[in-house]
Amino acid sequence: MSDVPNKTLTVAIVLFQDCDLLDVGGPYEVFLTASRLAERVGDIRPFDVETISIDGEPVRAYGGLGLVPTATADRLDDADLVVIPGAIDLDGALTNNDLLEALSRLVDGDAVVASVCTGAFLLGAVSALDGRPWTTHWEDIDLLSERIEGGATHGVRWVDDGQIVTGGALSSGIAMSLHLVARLASEDLAERTARQLDYDWTNVSLVSP
Repeated sequence: MSDVPNKTLTVAIVLFQDCDLLDVGGPYEVFLTASRLAERVGDIRPFDVETISIDGEPVRAYGGLGLVPTATADRLDDADLVVIPGAIDLDGALTNNDLLEALSRLVDGDAVVASVCTGAFLLGAVSALDGRPWTTHWEDIDLLSERIEGGATHGVRWVDDGQIVTGGALSSGIAMSLHLVARLASEDLAERTARQLDYDWTNVSLVSP
């Protein structure tokens, strides 16, 4: 037995049209693998992973690969951790009013909300990054900083500011998710998960008090 908590947390990964596949698949594999490894040694599964689209209908990731959700946006109300992927077509994502409305409800909730890559733009659009440190894809961080007063953090793979966690470019979603496994379950489980994924990971980035 390890020091994994005796509570199963619900992880909700948000899907929308043209979301980035690695932003979705990276965190999905991390939390799924962490749960499998915990159960392997007799611990309670630390994470239940769900994929959520606003209306419960399938979506296409960028490039056309189909993704079938397991639940609708109503399930977000019960999530302990919500992961928001980024998109190549930012304008399309930022004009998805149903998506933004669903995300805006998270700001005043209790769930930890984590963005991957340009998913930070969606958090910025619902004022979730106001007054916080944050990061996003290195190529887009200056663009987002023009829309949000302060907070831009360069040269890190993720920023953990308590309720809001933001990840950098694409594969940073894997690194950020491993950090969240360490934070919400245990450092040992995160290290074993990284090893299982054969992913070179060090739990060092910007973590605010």
